[in-house]
Amino acid sequence: MKYMILTYASQQDYDAMAGKVGEQPTWSGEDFAAIGEFMGEFNHELEQSGELVETRALAAPVHARRLSGPGAVVTDGPYAETDEVLAGYWVVECTSFDRATEIAARLGQAPAPAGAAARAYADVRPMADSQGDLLES
Repeated sequence: MKYMILTYASQQDYDAMAGKVGEQPTWSGEDFAAIGEFMGEFNHELEQSGELVETRALAAPVHARRLSGPGAVVTDGPYAETDEVLAGYWVVECTSFDRATEIAARLGQAPAPAGAAARAYADVRPMADSQGDLLES
């Protein structure tokens, strides 16, 4: 079965990673290199196990657009109604929901400046293969 692992961040988190001074502790070059190395190893291990289907990081929310309503109203940038937005994802194919959860839990070991790790979280969701899968609970 395929599962999607979703990670989240705020515009302030993206700014901190870019070294902009703000509410969050700024990331040093060493911090950014360390998380890059961790993610590279994490993805490589999933490739080697045959469980990785796809992964992507997403650009900062300031570069996003949201479309809503029947008239396709377009809104630019971060959204006042939510602080965190989707930051990246992995699609994994593995034996069980528990295995997908174990994979996602490893993301908690990613190096980050003090405070950043405490705000981090991920969701694990089974992917529907058919319309019938949407009706199962």
